[in-house]
Amino acid sequence: MGRVYLVGAGPGDPELLTLKAHRLLKEAPVVLHDRLVDERILELVRGKRVDVGKEEGEGEKQEAIHRLLLRYARAYPLVVRLKGGDPFVFGRGGEELRFLLAHGVPCEVVPGVTSALASGVPLTHRGLAHGFAVVSGVLEGGGYPDLAPFARVPTLVVLMGAGRRAWIARELIRLGRSPLEPCLFVEQASTPKERRLRATLGEVAEGKVAVRPPALFLVGAVVGAFEPLVERLKALEVAG
Repeated sequence: MGRVYLVGAGPGDPELLTLKAHRLLKEAPVVLHDRLVDERILELVRGKRVDVGKEEGEGEKQEAIHRLLLRYARAYPLVVRLKGGDPFVFGRGGEELRFLLAHGVPCEVVPGVTSALASGVPLTHRGLAHGFAVVSGVLEGGGYPDLAPFARVPTLVVLMGAGRRAWIARELIRLGRSPLEPCLFVEQASTPKERRLRATLGEVAEGKVAVRPPALFLVGAVVGAFEPLVERLKALEVAG
């Protein structure tokens, strides 16, 4: 029985891979990867590449991924399951780990940089934000999340929520956040296609912000304080 590594690919930039992830991608005879893993990272793979990516709401396909992992673990000494971001942050890595261990497959987790940390904006800052929360905008089966427990967290990061951003913004306002609170969307963070859009929570609630998934949705005072600085840094990178 081979060993399966649940590997985080990070937000997109290959240089944000861990050294261990980089090594495993080159050593593995087979890599099962998500749909949104950056092509530059997939180019590191020397063995067989298997695209097991699924669209939003395709929960039933997860069972097929489990069966594929088991099949390849029985056929190869080393198998990499490559996931965008971190395997244990909305990556269903826990489900795959539980399944593999239940079938006697040795496993190891290689953490990755979650896209929640890839905006370039600090999620905490002394005197401004003493904590943050990362939530999913979509529940299993396409359900809507209960945002009440997170409504007053200083910095809120919503992953997989760009498609229902107006509802999320309206719900946060209903729960007490100000319509004037600054927000930020970052499409394809850390990649050459990165695109950043600033707005207020009220503007998002009114449907005035056009966003193309995948994008992270950041809400909080840190956006107003730091996004202008990040934009200046990005401009200097382009100019330099």
